[in-house]
Amino acid sequence: MSSPDPISDPQGYQQHLLDLLGDDDPAEVQAATPARLRTLLDEVGDDLRALPEPGEWSVFGCLAHLADAEVVMSARYRWVLAQDEPPLVGYDQDLWVDHLHTEEPQESPESLLAVFEPLRRANVELWQRTPVESRSRVGQHAERGPESYDLAFRMIAGHDRFHMAQAERALAAVR
Repeated sequence: MSSPDPISDPQGYQQHLLDLLGDDDPAEVQAATPARLRTLLDEVGDDLRALPEPGEWSVFGCLAHLADAEVVMSARYRWVLAQDEPPLVGYDQDLWVDHLHTEEPQESPESLLAVFEPLRRANVELWQRTPVESRSRVGQHAERGPESYDLAFRMIAGHDRFHMAQAERALAAVR
């Protein structure tokens, strides 16, 4: 099942990510992702950068995107909590992976985890200490319109599940 395009069907994309989360606790899902990534990286071996097919991300590409998304979400969460309806810029995930994570010199998965893990820990801790009433604060996403902290935090948990499954499929496809 493919996910809706985040630009052409923003509400479908939101719903797809929320469906992947289901009724699970978004903080628990997000807190478990770093260990899931490390387990996958222990298994991947020489297939880290192998593309399952042209135009698809490798396991490394999925990891790079998760790290990039965590950087973006770290800022968005804080803007929404600190400012009144701040603008939330969109970004082209493919351009970020293609331009920020080039093959030469090769970036290591450890360097990506060194960015992802502490940001993820800080973001989960921010969620846990944020009063429930503050979680309804809203930013104005450039492509999706009004988006609350609560919605964004739940979406990123579904996003984790989506891209972990993508990385697992990529690995299976190249083996």
